[in-house]
Amino acid sequence: MANYYSGRIAEHGQTAAGVDWNSQAGQIMRFNQLLKVVDSSQPYSIADIGCGYGALLDHLSQLGHATRYIGVDIALPMIEAARSRIAASPDVTFRLANSPGEIVDYSVASGIFNVRLGRTDEEWLAYLVETLDMMNISSRTGFSFNCLTSYSDADRMRGDLFYANPLDLFDLCKRRYSRRVALLHDYELYEFTMIVRK
Repeated sequence: MANYYSGRIAEHGQTAAGVDWNSQAGQIMRFNQLLKVVDSSQPYSIADIGCGYGALLDHLSQLGHATRYIGVDIALPMIEAARSRIAASPDVTFRLANSPGEIVDYSVASGIFNVRLGRTDEEWLAYLVETLDMMNISSRTGFSFNCLTSYSDADRMRGDLFYANPLDLFDLCKRRYSRRVALLHDYELYEFTMIVRK
């Protein structure tokens, strides 16, 4: 996976395509869904799991959110791009890792469950749940993530992508993490966002 995403940013640079999205508008739409988990009326800390080149941090700044931001990615070129682009600050950290390494108020993950390459559905679902377990442990107040939906049009689905069943993941989140779970499946993309509040 690190090699896959390293190749994307090498080919497309610090753009939405560089983190494997079709458009910047879609990327922003995803951020807005994921950020429904946060209470922005007060400062908060947030871990961006699979941060890429740090586009979520740009979006948080544009929204005027006061945050302590930790960007985490498994692809070194992504972390290098983020560090070269964003000025060093005590409130911003980029880490080459698969977890934030500390407890934060919120964790979000955008797109990290989509590209499975040659993995089976069972293998990929195990990775997904393991990652959600990590996000739950790392988050004081809540976490959110998105997945491609199994309700996508069959003729548009690709074999190298993972299409999650939103109902199964809603049930898992309700039983495993919190009674306060929201499934957002009403925006204009072939995906859904899950919000887990503690």
